[in-house]
Amino acid sequence: MSRRADRIAAAALALLALAAAFEARGFRVSFLTDPVGPRALPWLAAGLLALGGALLLLRPDEDGPWPPWPGARRVAAAVGASLLYAGLLQPIGFIAATTLLVTLLSRMFGGRLLPSALTALALAGGLYALFALLLGVPLPIGALFLRRG
Repeated sequence: MSRRADRIAAAALALLALAAAFEARGFRVSFLTDPVGPRALPWLAAGLLALGGALLLLRPDEDGPWPPWPGARRVAAAVGASLLYAGLLQPIGFIAATTLLVTLLSRMFGGRLLPSALTALALAGGLYALFALLLGVPLPIGALFLRRG
């Protein structure tokens, strides 16, 4: 990646970090009594974005092109899958949407379908148990599963 591209990406990450930090400062949730609460997530995201931008700025020069087209296509597909995940989270619920996303991402990186799907289902179930059952964080069940009649 060229030095110019590094600087552009670093600037984009810095802007995203600023936006996340700006949004995080006014984030209030009245129903949780945890001292850290959900406010920590946007601050963590802002910090990680800022760290990524700083690493790109400090990275030494390399002589090499942008990633080859298959790599760029895979990144674009992962971003698209993540956007699809955000759109499907409410209609189909956390477990189904997470299973679908992790299966798609696993397949993009060469995983076989059945092991990918089973692992994704186990991961989604484990995350649901951790957040919803142990930590008490409400996760969407899915509007499709709540409809009756």
